[in-house]
Amino acid sequence: MSDEHTTPQGSRPSHRTAAIIPAAGRGVRLGPGAPKALRALGGLPMLVHAVRAMARARAVALVVVVAPPDGVSEVRRMLDEHPLPDGGTEVLVVPGGETRQQSVRHGLDALPVGVDAVLVHDAARPLVPVDTVEAVISALRDGAPAVVPAVPLADTVKEVEPAVGRAWEQVLGTPDRSRLRAVQTPQGFDRAVLAEAHERVACEGEGATDDAGMVERLGRPVVLVPGHEEAFKVTRPLDLVLAEAVLARRRAHDGY
Repeated sequence: MSDEHTTPQGSRPSHRTAAIIPAAGRGVRLGPGAPKALRALGGLPMLVHAVRAMARARAVALVVVVAPPDGVSEVRRMLDEHPLPDGGTEVLVVPGGETRQQSVRHGLDALPVGVDAVLVHDAARPLVPVDTVEAVISALRDGAPAVVPAVPLADTVKEVEPAVGRAWEQVLGTPDRSRLRAVQTPQGFDRAVLAEAHERVACEGEGATDDAGMVERLGRPVVLVPGHEEAFKVTRPLDLVLAEAVLARRRAHDGY
């Protein structure tokens, strides 16, 4: 893996579709230790699984990993130690910013001329199936400016008034679950639309955590494609246990 903008001739299409993986966060909800993206899953860092998940889509010729500013060398070395099986996808490592929004912007700035479709994928979703990735790309190729994989909600949800100075929260309403979806990644974008969103939409505090939401604020349409139950986000220790079980099943039955 390299930080040069070169791709083995004939192995992949030219750089028209690229994936950005912001991996500069610490992931404190998984507890102390290494950043979340570097935690081991089935003997490999989650980030390696996430990069491989993007590279399995044949249209993805470039993956840009946005690393902690002080960890670029460490991340590049780790990815070099676990190269992609087919070797046909280039992987570039760049330093991130203080927020996820800034990190995605750094990834955008690193894209070469010729990329017109961009996927933004959470490093903490290491097991997203290739069919989901390709469904997002297909919708982009059909003309959608922004595409999000999503799944129906299994639980009833409540709108609440946040508790202030008390131990309980007041329920304000129960939204119609049939109209709600839980969104996943990779989210896909026309490059120009995503660049415009990052240029025009300013978010305070920790910045935007959902790029599709930024595009919505531009008034541009966002469409959904079916997500997958195995594209869940590894955020808490129990999620890691589930991810290990899914990976073990894949390796036993699919030679993953």
